[in-house]
Amino acid sequence: MRPAYPHPIIAREGWPFLAAALAAALGVGIFAGWTWSVPVWLAALFVLQFFRDPPREVPDDPLAVVSAADGRVVAVERARDPWLERDALKVSVFMNVFNVHSNRAPVDGRVQKRWYHAGRFVNAALDKASTENERNALWLRTPSGQDVTCVQVAGLVARRILCYVDEGAELRRGERYGFIRFGSRVDHYLPLDAAVTAALGEKVSAAASVIARLAAHG
Repeated sequence: MRPAYPHPIIAREGWPFLAAALAAALGVGIFAGWTWSVPVWLAALFVLQFFRDPPREVPDDPLAVVSAADGRVVAVERARDPWLERDALKVSVFMNVFNVHSNRAPVDGRVQKRWYHAGRFVNAALDKASTENERNALWLRTPSGQDVTCVQVAGLVARRILCYVDEGAELRRGERYGFIRFGSRVDHYLPLDAAVTAALGEKVSAAASVIARLAAHG
């Protein structure tokens, strides 16, 4: 096992929100009274927990596919990968507002291409979110030449997809590459010969939970 990456406990995306929430709580407490500031402090605590970004241990197995997101598995099925136009195995993970929202690379690989598609903001737990909602997709090719597509999908509340890599980037399994605010979904499209280990309804952790194993090639 190896650490996913060195980072602060609070995601950098959350610093402005946390600073604003703390300033609001202090301002209400000072000018209106500490009793009145209690709801604002609770809001600040919510912001703090939402943007937490704990370290994770990444499995050493080179064939392991780890979850790109924290949350609950809402789909394990054979499906059409709309980005690579191929039949694939699809594993979808739904993140609610209480999950960690950092997104991690599911495999070691090079970003072959990145797509962004504007769309709607229906409930990300629904299957139609994969094709109707705003989304950002990465096509990753592993060192053994296998293709994995990882798709960040906006949700009913999530209105901002952040992706920090582009074509040509080299990612290590478990490496942080993006963030979604505030509740959303990630779809993984895997080769048909992969062995899916994730179960419907299972709770998974980004970078740490193995959701599938790629077939050994070569």
